[in-house]
Amino acid sequence: MPEPDRLYQAPVLEGSEATCYTGSGPGASRSRGKVKHVRHIDLADELATELLGRRIAATLKRGDLVTLSGELGAGKTTLARAMIRTRAGVLIEVPSPTFTLVQTYPETDPEIWHADLYRLDRPGEVDELGLGEALDAAAVIVEWPERARRPLGGDRLDVTLVHTGAGSRRATLTAHGSWKGRLRHV
Repeated sequence: MPEPDRLYQAPVLEGSEATCYTGSGPGASRSRGKVKHVRHIDLADELATELLGRRIAATLKRGDLVTLSGELGAGKTTLARAMIRTRAGVLIEVPSPTFTLVQTYPETDPEIWHADLYRLDRPGEVDELGLGEALDAAAVIVEWPERARRPLGGDRLDVTLVHTGAGSRRATLTAHGSWKGRLRHV
């Protein structure tokens, strides 16, 4: 584990053939195939999480989908806030959309829709939010995408946040579609 004050970035593996290992020890599995476009980033504190949000925001464009996964308190809303404020160019209020489900930010460029699916009960409810249509004119950030119970789109950046210690986290960024070429800029 890196020192707490360092931000570590593993190299991006650009779709080459490789042997991939899952786990360690006698039960580890091994498979041969395409390496995913993945980057692991250790985040020492909340500021590091905000900085990651700013870096993602710098590459954000209309039609982009960014999904944010992780347990309660992992930093999903902190990351989303940093992305939205960066694209707004000014310090704006960014409430969590936990109860409203979707919050829109027409003052950002591109416009951003921020959704939180935590309270969804049925898979069909995600269609009622209009996120698919929003991608035609806006960028969409979705917290708790697993609550949709199906993939939200093929062209997306999946960010998973995991607690690694007191205040520190590890972000795993997995790029799909056009994000594969942009992952190295994050």
